[in-house]
Amino acid sequence: MMVNMIYKYNYASPLGAITFASSGESLMGLWFDGQKYFPDDFLSEGTETELPIFRQTANWLDTYFSGKVPDFTPLISLNTTPFCKAVCEIILTIPYGQTMTYGEIANVIADKRGIKRMSAQAVGNAVGHNPISIIIPCHRVVGANGSLVGYAGGLDKKIRLLKLENPIYKAI
Repeated sequence: MMVNMIYKYNYASPLGAITFASSGESLMGLWFDGQKYFPDDFLSEGTETELPIFRQTANWLDTYFSGKVPDFTPLISLNTTPFCKAVCEIILTIPYGQTMTYGEIANVIADKRGIKRMSAQAVGNAVGHNPISIIIPCHRVVGANGSLVGYAGGLDKKIRLLKLENPIYKAI
C-alpha cells in the first residue's frame, strides 16, 4: 500500500509519550516515543494534526489506562509483511488480562500453514515489530513458562501494562 500523506499525533500516557500515525482514515502506527524500532525517518515526514481516528485512539487509550476494557477498537491498517500481519491477527485474539507464549503463537501459525513447526524466534521478531502497540497487545506475549521477556517499548512498560490488566502481575 502506497501512503501519500502521513499524519501524526502525540499522546501523553501514564507510561510516557506515545506517537500515533495515520494516512487519514485508519490508525497505522502507535509507538512509545524512542522505543526500539521507532520509525523516526517515517514520522519525520509526517504532519502534526488532530484527526477523528486520533481522537478515537486517544479515547481508547484513556479507557484502557483507567483500568477498563475498551468496548471498541479504532480502525487499524497494517502496512507490514504478511507474516507480521498473521502474528498480529493472533495477538489480537489474546483476551485482556491473559497471556500467550511466542511458542503458542508459532504453533497456531504452523497449524494454519499445515507445517510441522514454526520458529518461536521468528514470531518474536514479528512481535517486536508490531506497529500498533497496546491496541495490538504484544505486551501479552510472554516467553516459555510465562517468563517476561522482550518488549520494544521497554520491559518496564510491559510489566506495567500486564499489572494494569491482571492482578497476578501485581507481585512483579
